Amino acid sequence: MSNRLSILFLVGPGLAIFLFMIGIPVIMSVYYGATNWSGIGQYEFVGLQNFIDILTKDPVFWKGLWHAALLAALTVILQHPIAILISILLTYCGKLEKFFAAIFFIPAVISVVVTSKLWVSIFHPTYGLVNKALDVFHLSFLKHNWLGDPSTAIWCIILVVMWQGFGYALLLYHSGLQGIPESMKEAAMLDGANQFQLYTKVIIPLLFPVMRVAIVLAVVTCLKQMETIFLMTGGGPGDSTEFLGNYLYKTAFSSSLYGYGNAISVLFVVFCLILTVILNKTLKKDVGEY
Repeated sequence: MSNRLSILFLVGPGLAIFLFMIGIPVIMSVYYGATNWSGIGQYEFVGLQNFIDILTKDPVFWKGLWHAALLAALTVILQHPIAILISILLTYCGKLEKFFAAIFFIPAVISVVVTSKLWVSIFHPTYGLVNKALDVFHLSFLKHNWLGDPSTAIWCIILVVMWQGFGYALLLYHSGLQGIPESMKEAAMLDGANQFQLYTKVIIPLLFPVMRVAIVLAVVTCLKQMETIFLMTGGGPGDSTEFLGNYLYKTAFSSSLYGYGNAISVLFVVFCLILTVILNKTLKKDVGEY
């Protein structure tokens, strides 16, 4: 650590790549966000006007942010408790533990294009599996155009995104459970703890560092959702399923408002950073060493 030349030699290449791939593009986005550029030709410097317009006059931006927040909240409240429960149940599966873990992880490794198109077919109003199943169970009155109705489309999107990301949450919690020493479980049982107390008083608290990482990653992933929305609904009908990533893409490349799109991306990054810092501070908890 005292040899500065060695430090520069070791850190320099990684730092240079980081600056080239992330630092410089972010700086350029801030600059272009202050212009009315269409992506080609001349542009005019407008200062903070784009940022002000986004924050005060752009309801779609706030709707996209709200949808991302809703997805993040439901992911933390529903997806992660279920992932913890299933990861605990997997520990009782014996030789089939790895098999079932792999089954749950399959949606996470399949191409987003494939899974998105699969769910579009499932929700199709004419030949979709959902409406066909309702026919089979004599519930035809519940048949619906799931992705074509603004009141149901957003919930379909949320369901699909949570299903796609479930495998990652399960993998993290399953790995965390395997990292807890058996000696601690045996000590708790010898002290008179039953199975419920073992998990609520010992295992779950020791799993908290893994939970913090999983929650932060899940929330950031929810904020930057784009591919699934673009492939399934394109943000429609209307803007009922719009997310910031998809809105940014359409604004910059479909509407040729490149400067305005860069301003959205800068605010997007700022929101993500603020939320990540808040989550890390809120979820920070020392569980000691084991």
